[in-house]
Amino acid sequence: MNPADILTPELLDRLRSRAAGYDRDNTFFTEDLEDLRAAGYLALFAPTAAGGAGFGIPQVVQAQRLLATAAPATALAVNMHQVWCGVAHLLSLRGDDSLAFVLDDAARGELYAFGISEPGNAAVLFDSFTDARPQGDGSYAFTGTKIFTSLSPAWTRLGIFGRDDSDPEEPRLVFGFAPRGTEGITVKDDWNTMGMRASQSCTTVLDNAVVAADRLVRTTPVGPHRDAFVFGIFSLFETLLSAVYTGVGDRAVELAVEAAQGRTTAGGSPAAHDPHTRWKVADAAIRMDGIHPQLEAIARDLEAGTDHGNLWFPRLSSLKYRATETARSVVETAVRVSGGKSYFRGAELERLYRDVLAGMFHPSSEDSVHASVANAWLGPVPDKD
Repeated sequence: MNPADILTPELLDRLRSRAAGYDRDNTFFTEDLEDLRAAGYLALFAPTAAGGAGFGIPQVVQAQRLLATAAPATALAVNMHQVWCGVAHLLSLRGDDSLAFVLDDAARGELYAFGISEPGNAAVLFDSFTDARPQGDGSYAFTGTKIFTSLSPAWTRLGIFGRDDSDPEEPRLVFGFAPRGTEGITVKDDWNTMGMRASQSCTTVLDNAVVAADRLVRTTPVGPHRDAFVFGIFSLFETLLSAVYTGVGDRAVELAVEAAQGRTTAGGSPAAHDPHTRWKVADAAIRMDGIHPQLEAIARDLEAGTDHGNLWFPRLSSLKYRATETARSVVETAVRVSGGKSYFRGAELERLYRDVLAGMFHPSSEDSVHASVANAWLGPVPDKD
């Protein structure tokens, strides 16, 4: 089985036909989710013995690229579920089955979401503003605010983390999963954005939301470290996110080709014969060709357990930065090729132009990418006395 066996042309056509309506009405992709669940898309990483597709990271990267060509916001939101499943898969490859229940749940149709991002938390996975308080029975109560919680209307399992300061000398970060309906979890209806509207990535408020002991999956130190669980989250997030935006860029090239073939110049000749148009389309295709091998190589290396040592984090953040920035520039080129019709609401390129801008808001940020790569090549800047 391969991604095209699940994401058939007929299914992709249905998803693409709904994308404009979801965007226009700022509504969740309910019908898309039903179709994807029925096709087994939520269980791509789950073993075949459990009823899943048994895919590895390279195949899921291909699938997310393909899905994003039809429905970027749907792909971005489903990405968060696939990240958690990918972490479970990556850990299992290394002999750690602590998240095996995630893959079992996915095969049964459960939907996992990300309650990780917090307003103002530049440390992301290495610190948290959310309070995680031990309850004495092994459970933890979480209090804080999470933002960009994709899949807000539909998730059934929410991955969250917070900071346990009960030992001031050694604070710890605590990760766990809460089922929908957990007391103390409130989802705001506050998603009204420029793009990626169907993802419905609303704010989630935690107010003493208790996660049971058997659904607490990791504790880590505060600050940078190399815990395999946190590396799994970061690596799958950056790689699958890059796959989504690469798919957006791929679709933009297709639309640029269609526009060039469908337009005529002022002299009446086909735009596809105009040297300036040809240069623009070729340049967009060349830029996308440069992303594909990097994305595929990172996916293969993660699956194979390749040891890049201290270069792993810079390589992953560089991939995300290059993929999102390249996709943005390629969409803009496609808009230039298409002309004024792409400026009208309802045009697919108009929507892609807004959707692709979301790439700059996902971790890693432009500044953190460059800082990470600079540290890898030049070493950290020494502290001043």
